[in-house]
Amino acid sequence: MRTRRRFGQHFLEPAWVAKLVSAIAPTATDRFLEIGPGHGAITGPLAARAERLLAVEVDRDLVHALQQRRLPNVSVIAADVLAIDLAELATRELDARSESKVRIVGNLPYNISSPILIQLLETAARDPIFQDATLMLQQEVADRLHARPGTREYGVLTVTTALGADVTELLSLPPGAFRPAPKVRSAVVRLAFRPAAPDVGDRRSVIAVARSVFQQRRKMLSNALSALAAARGMEAAALIAQAGLDPRQRPDTLTLAEFARLAVALGR
Repeated sequence: MRTRRRFGQHFLEPAWVAKLVSAIAPTATDRFLEIGPGHGAITGPLAARAERLLAVEVDRDLVHALQQRRLPNVSVIAADVLAIDLAELATRELDARSESKVRIVGNLPYNISSPILIQLLETAARDPIFQDATLMLQQEVADRLHARPGTREYGVLTVTTALGADVTELLSLPPGAFRPAPKVRSAVVRLAFRPAAPDVGDRRSVIAVARSVFQQRRKMLSNALSALAAARGMEAAALIAQAGLDPRQRPDTLTLAEFARLAVALGR
C-alpha cells in the first residue's frame, strides 16, 4: 500500500474499519463529508449505510483510484481541505441546509490535524449546516480537545473547542491499527457542534484572550495580561478586577467562563 509522507498518510487496517463505522453510527438519511478518505477503507462501508457521501482527498492518485471504483452514493473530489470553504462545498455538493445537516468524518493527517480542527470549529460557528465531526486523531491532540483547566494538555485548542462543541472520545487505537504504524496511539473523537453559550459573548474575543495569555501560561495572570491590556489602553489589574478574577492565578487554570469574563471586560 503506497503512502506519501508529505501527506501524513496512515491507513486503517481492515480489522478496525468495522469498529470505526460502528462508532460513527450512520443512518440511512445521513449525508457525510469525509476528509482524507485515502484508499476508501471506511468510505464504502459508510456510504452503504448512509444517503450520500462526499470525499475530499488531496492526493490525486488516490482520488482517481476511488473514482474508478464507482462506489454507490459517493462523490470524490481532489482538494486541499485547508484551502476550501467546507460549508460552501457541502451546500453545493450535498444540498446541505440548516434543517438537514451534514456529518463530517475523517482520519486527519497528524501533521495538520490542529489547523483542520480550528477550521472545522470556525466553519461550524459561522454556518449551522454541520451536525458533528467524528475524527481520528493522535491521542495527544484528542486529549487537548477535552482537557481540564490546570493540566498540561489544556490550552487554546481546548478553549476554542469548548466554545462550539461537546467532545466525546469513542475509541482508542494502538499504532498497529494502521499501516504504516505511527509511533503514537490514536483516538476517535466526536465533536457535536452547538452554538456558543449566550453568556460567552464574542467568541473571537475569547479566543484572542486565550491565545495571548497562554503564551505565558506559567506566569501570574497579572503578568500574562499586561501586554494585551496595554494594547487596549488598560491596566492589567483593572481588567482582572472587572472580570472578578485573582491576579495571582495562572492562565492555564482559567475556565471557559473566566476567559469569557476577561473578554467582556476587555471590550468595555
